[in-house]
This record gives sequence, C-alpha cells and structure tokens, in this order.
Amino acid sequence: MTISSITTLAKRTLLAIALTFAAVGSAMAAEGYGDCPLTGEKGSASITPAVPGQFTVIINLPAVGQFNGDTPDTIKDGYEFCMAVNIAHRLGLDKVKLVNASFDSIVAGQNKDFDIALALISVTEPRKKVVDFSVPYATSDYGLAAKAGSTLNEETIKAAHLGTQAGTTMIPFIQETLKVENLDVFDDTASMFTAAAAGKVDAVMTDLGIVLGQVANSGGKLVAIGKYSTGGQTAGIYPKGSASGPVIDKLIETMKTDGTLKQLEKAYLLESFGGVSPDDVPAWKP
Repeated sequence: MTISSITTLAKRTLLAIALTFAAVGSAMAAEGYGDCPLTGEKGSASITPAVPGQFTVIINLPAVGQFNGDTPDTIKDGYEFCMAVNIAHRLGLDKVKLVNASFDSIVAGQNKDFDIALALISVTEPRKKVVDFSVPYATSDYGLAAKAGSTLNEETIKAAHLGTQAGTTMIPFIQETLKVENLDVFDDTASMFTAAAAGKVDAVMTDLGIVLGQVANSGGKLVAIGKYSTGGQTAGIYPKGSASGPVIDKLIETMKTDGTLKQLEKAYLLESFGGVSPDDVPAWKP
C-alpha cells in the first residue's frame, strides 16, 4: 500500500467521523494545518513559542501513520501531526513548522529552537537526564518486521541477524534481554527497513506502530512477525527546562479526555496499518 493510498483511506475515514469533531470547518485551511480536523477552542491557552508566530515540531521520517509524507513540506495528516496541529490551534498559533532530525539527536537533546518533538519516543530514566518528557499519550510495544516468507519465530529470533535504529531502547533490549549477538544499528528508519526488505538482516525491531506502517507501505515485501510487550509509554520531548511544557501537557490531557486523540487514532493509525490491528501480531516472550 502506498502513502497516497493510505492518505486517501484516512481521508475517507475522516469524512465518516467528521461530525464528531468540533470547529472543523473554518480552521481546516489555516496555514500549516494540512488536512487535519480541529477540536477545542482556538487560543484557549498560550505559550511563548521557540520561534515567534509558529509551533515548531521536531520529527523523524519516515513515520507512516504518524506523519504521512516523504518530507516535512509534503505532510498533510497523520496521528502525531494532527495532534501537534490541534495543540497549535488551542495555543492560537496558525502555523505548524515540521523539522526532520535523526532520532539519536532527538533523544540526546541536541536540537534547538523547537516547542516539542514527536517521534514515538519511549520514556526512559536515562533520557530524562537530558530532555523533559511530555505527559504520555500512547503505550509502546516493540515490533519485528522481516522479509516476506521469513520463517523466524519466537525461539529462532535469538540467533538471527537483527537490525534496529540508533538511539532507541531496542538496542539494550536486543543485546541484554534477547542476548542477540549479531546486531546492526542504522542511522535512520528508511535504511533499516530497506535492509530488511533486501534480506541484508533477518529482521528489524522498532516501535510496533512504525513496523505496521512500514509493512503496509512495503508492497508485500515485508511482514510483521512478532511483538514484545514492554509496558512502556510514549511521550513527546521538550527542550530541557521548557516553560511551555506544563501548558502543552494540559492540552494533551484535555485531548485525551475530550476524545480528540481517540478519533485521530481511528482516522490515521488503523488505516495506515493496512487494516492490520496491533492485536493481530503474535505476542512473543523474551
């Protein structure tokens, strides 16, 4: 399934649920909002943005289902994107600026002049030393993708040649929990999944949502073979000491309770997974 077809499906779903959103009409055309439906009251909260006049969001592409597009300028929808848009709307900021960065730099706190980073980031104690986390907005499981036809299973995965992305919590999990010795660490998501599709590694591990999005977008070249439940939480990242964090946290909590995040999940994530639910992926034990 291509990104364009995923986007089309997501838009159809949005039409079906549009009546459940408040204030969609006038704000859909606002600069930097893409095709996202809006909820809540515009300007109900305020911050001093890192860059005047815009809400600046650090992202890590590709992120099918979260940020649907090949470059920051082409992204019009997706779960995390539309979450950011709705935060900006409630802050009274009409422009959302996306900045692509490496995942490693995001969790190391190396980026400057941004309001929040959204990249399915797992909350960990070491990361808390260099960045401030937002309130969690999702749970995170580890997923495994392999080339179509793979026979890897819960036992043989431990002797396989695996790949994962630099800076992720999957590295210690693979090395210390699974005790896999043959591991390649990739700088970015795209090269990792390209290696899996080409058979250069036996399987790759990352967040289950990313796995399902990439599998659905692979044209049948990849399959999701298993998942590990981590009990972890996914949150955004603020610059250390951000004064805007508490304000944005309250908006995220409100979007949980008023149903905004649940509607965005229905509109973008399930469609981007090609109709495959995370519950359909076999659960493995380490």
